[in-house]
Amino acid sequence: MKKITLLTALTTLILTSCANPTKDNSNSEVAALEIGSASMDGMDSMAPLVIGEISNQQIWLDYIQAHNDKNLEKIAEINAEDWVGYTADGSVVKGNKAHIEVLDAWFQSANPKWKVKWMIANAVTNKDGVVEQWLTTGNDYTDLDDNGNEIMEHNVHDIQFVDGKIKQINVYKRAKAQEDMGFSY
Repeated sequence: MKKITLLTALTTLILTSCANPTKDNSNSEVAALEIGSASMDGMDSMAPLVIGEISNQQIWLDYIQAHNDKNLEKIAEINAEDWVGYTADGSVVKGNKAHIEVLDAWFQSANPKWKVKWMIANAVTNKDGVVEQWLTTGNDYTDLDDNGNEIMEHNVHDIQFVDGKIKQINVYKRAKAQEDMGFSY
């Protein structure tokens, strides 16, 4: 009987130790895993990128749904008050209130939609020793032009989170692929 109990305990220990790591970033071994590097403002060398807070993915999904639903109240709730957005065309919007005003005007004349295709949670320590949480995402963006023709772009959003709020978004875009078009840079 003692052998069976010992064997059961040993088997349980082995199976538990072989289990996959949790998705919770509190696992220091997983959280410290270097996945890349970043050139941070004010630093002379590249800083290691590590696995970020996975929970930010759900915040982004909620944020995108709020945009698709044109729910300005929900968007404002997720934004930090000092929100900053940098678009692919070089324009900049600063502040939660200004962002909501821009969206309100845009939503009245357009019907933009986004579909999240992928997300990568990452974190990096800045020059002040503060760990910044980022989420890099790939999203398909669609709308209609003035003639009713569909517009489709592939967007990459690089989003900074602070205390569960979106503080900064950098937007990059690429037009939908056209196989019959000549290649150029």
